[in-house]
Amino acid sequence: MSSAETEGPLVCVRVWDHVVRSTHWIIALSIAVLAVTGLYIGHPFLLAPGPAGDHFVMGTTKVVHFYAAIAFTLAVLARIAWMFLGQGHARWREFLPVDRDRRVGLWHALQFYMFMRKRPDPAIGHNPAAGFTYVGVFGLYLVMIATGLGLYAANASVGSPFRSFEFLLLLAGDAQTATWIHHVVMWLLLGFVVHHVYSAVLTAVVERNGVIDSIVSGNKWVPASEARDDAARVRP
Repeated sequence: MSSAETEGPLVCVRVWDHVVRSTHWIIALSIAVLAVTGLYIGHPFLLAPGPAGDHFVMGTTKVVHFYAAIAFTLAVLARIAWMFLGQGHARWREFLPVDRDRRVGLWHALQFYMFMRKRPDPAIGHNPAAGFTYVGVFGLYLVMIATGLGLYAANASVGSPFRSFEFLLLLAGDAQTATWIHHVVMWLLLGFVVHHVYSAVLTAVVERNGVIDSIVSGNKWVPASEARDDAARVRP
């Protein structure tokens, strides 16, 4: 029996605002496009007969990769800004365990994910483990953006404004190292996607509060007592 079933009637609570939901889906879709096009750029697996100029497969792939990278970068930067400009569960305090309750909840959530605890602590927004994980994930996003910009700048035409980002390659050492980092981080992010889907499904089955639907609708169904406690906790 879920915790919701034992604590009375459920109420609908707005958890994720439109900025959180839209940036989430832009990031998710752009990662999918970037992964496929990036793998092709690194290891071309399509061969077109005839002169390359008649098909321009690699060129088209690089253009798609470039525009997906722009969408990804803008969405990531917008979400980071919203951590400080937004309200409620969008705030940065939902990611960093800055108070004792969140630190205790972090350990409880880890126990739940490792099947050492039957149920997670009530959490209408991100539970402490999920929130803290996102700190690392956004760090990987920034590494991906920096290495991608540096690599693009190194090959940009003379006079292109993107040439100003060539200094980012110096942080990695050289273009070859930046390429390696870019590739490794891609696989780390894809691994996170698998874990993210698994955790969402696991939590949805246990809590039955619409956690998967919430990233589309923005709403969850939770016990009224939890809704009151959560409202008091996240109030600015």
